[in-house]
Amino acid sequence: MFRSSTREVPADPPSVPRHVAIIMDGNGRWAKQRLMPRIFGHKRGVDALRETVKACDALGVRFLTVFAFSSENWRRPADEVSFLMGLFLRVLDSEIERMHERGIRLKIVGNREKFSPELVTLIETAEARTAANSGLTLSIAADYGGRWDVLHALNRLHAEHPERSGQVSEEDLVPYLAMSYAPEPDLFIRTGGEQRISNFLLWQLAYTELYFTDLLWPDFGQKAFDDAIAWYQGRERRFGRTSEQLQAVSGC
Repeated sequence: MFRSSTREVPADPPSVPRHVAIIMDGNGRWAKQRLMPRIFGHKRGVDALRETVKACDALGVRFLTVFAFSSENWRRPADEVSFLMGLFLRVLDSEIERMHERGIRLKIVGNREKFSPELVTLIETAEARTAANSGLTLSIAADYGGRWDVLHALNRLHAEHPERSGQVSEEDLVPYLAMSYAPEPDLFIRTGGEQRISNFLLWQLAYTELYFTDLLWPDFGQKAFDDAIAWYQGRERRFGRTSEQLQAVSGC
């Protein structure tokens, strides 16, 4: 199990983030600016994700988690939701062998109850196909919400261990969270100009560095990713300590 940043200070925060989490915002606005239907922005957003996966793989990032569809996105127009579900199906079907050949492990996190049986089957097939891969772990959060994650974990814990009711520790809960297989994100990126985390990884982002850019997701390429990494590398990661304590530890 990966260690919690609220329980103990990480021994050596990495210069290259182990785990990058991204809210890929701005697809619809990108299309609107070009007088195109929103669906064209989502299609272009898939291309941007491919480029980001390549960039993370080349840099040595071990985990990439992207927010594809939130619990609240069901509120969008029905035709857009239908298109997004269809796009999800097509991308999984067309990309899974390519990811497998590159050693990428795919995980889909979130509530699958509203997904079609066809999509659930494809998700399970894709995860099984890549389960033994040891390269980059790409996690796609779909019908995911941070509050859902914590409540779902609590309910699972209580169902399996009713004797712990009222006495739950962080160590008890963490194995039941959707991202229990990954370290906490080192770097969070949100494109599109909004500066909020929108119910994404609420538990896991406790000490993550938060990077916001006005770039719309389809325009987020290699240079933009490099800029985010450079910003991260300039951060002082204190985890509740003072700058003076960090300097004493480093001997500066």
